[in-house]
Amino acid sequence: MASDTQGRDGAQSAPAKKRRRDPEGRMSLGEHLIELRNRLVISAVTVLVFSIVGWLVFDWVFDALKRPFTLAAAQGLQADLNFQGVGTGLNVKLQMSAYVGILLSSPMIMLQTWLFVMPGLHRNERRYAIGFFGTAIPLFFIGCAAGYWAVNQLVPVLLSFTPQADQVEQLIRYDEYLSLLVKTMLAFGIAFVVPVVMVLLNFMGLMRGRTMLKGWRWIIFLSFAFTAVMVPTPEPITLIAMSAAIASLFFGAIVISILHDRRVDKLRGDADLDDDEASSIDDEVERIDGPSRLDEPDEGGR
Repeated sequence: MASDTQGRDGAQSAPAKKRRRDPEGRMSLGEHLIELRNRLVISAVTVLVFSIVGWLVFDWVFDALKRPFTLAAAQGLQADLNFQGVGTGLNVKLQMSAYVGILLSSPMIMLQTWLFVMPGLHRNERRYAIGFFGTAIPLFFIGCAAGYWAVNQLVPVLLSFTPQADQVEQLIRYDEYLSLLVKTMLAFGIAFVVPVVMVLLNFMGLMRGRTMLKGWRWIIFLSFAFTAVMVPTPEPITLIAMSAAIASLFFGAIVISILHDRRVDKLRGDADLDDDEASSIDDEVERIDGPSRLDEPDEGGR
């Protein structure tokens, strides 16, 4: 009976021991790999599902992406898209479906990344990460939309350099145009997310707001240069408005960083000190409590 009881107790304690978790949330290397595998599988399934959606809405997406050439035709420019090769249409449809799947599943990919990283973060780090993801994702999509608008302005300008003679029509390979469109949208999306990265670096204590402010001239110059290259429109109002929108994001990040630095300095008691000003050092010798050896009388009473 005793052996049976011990056997049952051992059988019950074995699975309980297997299910036991570290109270601090620490995991072994094998558990980390299993967790990473699960997150990757969920992300891959999400991308696959939305890629099927992209396959189903291919005609609608194709019409939307062809809009720059429609605008160019309205201006009298003779240009059209061309599918070279027998399997080019299938290849383009697969690529576009994958792009749509990745774009639509990006929130789920970010969520799975957050769930994988979150257990290893402290409470304040989790708050910063939530603010980063909650701001970066909408700004990235806004940047992608701005990139699509930029392509609508870019294509007619580039096509205008082609000689518009009679019986001359410019044929554009669709895969090359699709690559240009994706790269432009990604460039604008990343440009809109960079200010959020600056704020994150400031909150982590790696960069101060006044250090960012010293490069304000470069911020304005790069904003105008980036817009002039990506959106070469002859209208100065469009150039100024787009450049001002990008620069305002950077200056907004600088203002948030400076306010955060002031709050941190106030908590530390260094609010009155500049970044390059050193704190005063008190070099006065303090008396140690208790009698010193000089105050003690000698053995002979001297």
